[in-house]
Amino acid sequence: MSEKTVNFGDNRVLPAIGQGTWYMGEKASQRRQESDALRAGIERGLTLIDTAEMYAEGGAEEVVGEAIKGQRDKVFLVSKVYPWNAGGKKGIAACEASLRRLGTDHIDLYLLHWRGNYSLAETVELMETLQQQGKIGRWGVSNLDYADMQELGQVPGGQACATDQVLYHLASRGIEYDLLPWCQQQQMPVMAYCPLAQAGRLRAGLMNHPVVNAIAREYNATAAQVLLAWVIGHPGVMAIPKASSIMHVEENAGALGITLSAEALQKLDAAFPAPKNKTALDVV
Repeated sequence: MSEKTVNFGDNRVLPAIGQGTWYMGEKASQRRQESDALRAGIERGLTLIDTAEMYAEGGAEEVVGEAIKGQRDKVFLVSKVYPWNAGGKKGIAACEASLRRLGTDHIDLYLLHWRGNYSLAETVELMETLQQQGKIGRWGVSNLDYADMQELGQVPGGQACATDQVLYHLASRGIEYDLLPWCQQQQMPVMAYCPLAQAGRLRAGLMNHPVVNAIAREYNATAAQVLLAWVIGHPGVMAIPKASSIMHVEENAGALGITLSAEALQKLDAAFPAPKNKTALDVV
């Protein structure tokens, strides 16, 4: 396995591929398979698991709770709070509900899911309170663009933000214009959600694009592995693909061992160029 890692500070170094859980927990009949897949991921070293109170209205957190039972100490747990819960007593209640569903007494990294009803100052205050109570380790944000991050940096305590989780894949490269370089400069990890464009659904043709597939053949890999290797080839970027089967987990883990050549990167760049101007942050 390669040395592709991302540092979340306090010497917490994690593999650059984690496990996402969006759409998990929605069907009772699939829960067993989903928690088995997450456990298989932990065994293969994919120890960061990302979830949210939004996913299946807590159902995904319950699946994660099942998966980490008896091995909580091996996992770096990330969850996210709804914007309308991201302040004051509502925030503390939301975090406590997530902890119950996850079957743990602390979340390693707790994120504001997107900007909403509460001011950034109120959210930072909530995060600091939760840290003091020992309910969360670090805190961060999701779906915040460059201007939002500058604003957050001006809020007292805002500079303690540990990550920004945003949509990022080969066919959605807007963050490369300003957000990604800024995060890299701050040594703030970026968590890429939908790194496979939801198996190509967000961008029809991505998984079966001739350039992607030619490179996959060259590396004796799958299209998904090439797309993941491309995302985590950027310093400080971690990908959190969802995998609800053990086969997918193994495929995702295999991408850690792929380093794309300058030539391969050039071909991908030509097929999917980065925007030359500022574009609105892609959000799903």
